[in-house]
Amino acid sequence: MKLVVVLSALLLLSLVAVSSAEEFDFFYLVQQWPGSFCDTKKGCCFPDTGKPATDFGIHGLWPNYAKCKTRGELDGALEMVTKRKKKCWPENCNSERLKLWEIKDLVTELDANWPTLACKGGKSIEFWTHEWEKHGTCSNLDQHGYFATALGFKARHNLTGILADAGIVPSDSETYFLSSIRDAIKQGTGFTANLECNRGVAGETQLFQVYQCIDRAGENLIDCPLPMQGNCKDRVQLPAF
Repeated sequence: MKLVVVLSALLLLSLVAVSSAEEFDFFYLVQQWPGSFCDTKKGCCFPDTGKPATDFGIHGLWPNYAKCKTRGELDGALEMVTKRKKKCWPENCNSERLKLWEIKDLVTELDANWPTLACKGGKSIEFWTHEWEKHGTCSNLDQHGYFATALGFKARHNLTGILADAGIVPSDSETYFLSSIRDAIKQGTGFTANLECNRGVAGETQLFQVYQCIDRAGENLIDCPLPMQGNCKDRVQLPAF
């Protein structure tokens, strides 16, 4: 009897992992502006590799649903485990740990483009590990593919350069229309993106993160299928870093 219970539990967990990994609709490639991350009451700390470049840095590549699922719409096994009323993205789909040797040829690029700014540890590998375990395990990509995909899209669509071409440059005094930022990204990449803002130390509204949308195969940018309440105002800052 005990063996049956154990096997049933293992089967349930397997179903959860498969369901979570297969049911997403698109990716968010999330990039954060370091000046906005640091210009908050919480502040920031630089990684052990030194101060990052004045450039958008990758936060993560996140599988996402095109529509948040209610408990009634979730797979039965998944519903039993999550106990959530709504689920807008899969996460922690299996227990596969990040293996540094799998991405060793990407480490230099990752240090430059996916640095941690959190004031704990100071090692970006901890940030990458968190993103892999929470989001990468649901991506249907292997470890190398997950990180290489994010790096590739960032390189092909340089947000810092795209905004600069539209006259939107880091400044502690200038403000920019949010619509101008949206238009610049649409013109520069060919696709819409979602924007998230935060508040600076003085209470000013800052562009914090850009959410670009990628098809489920991880191959092409797409227009973002979901609107986002991004805590922004009509005019925002892009603070110096």
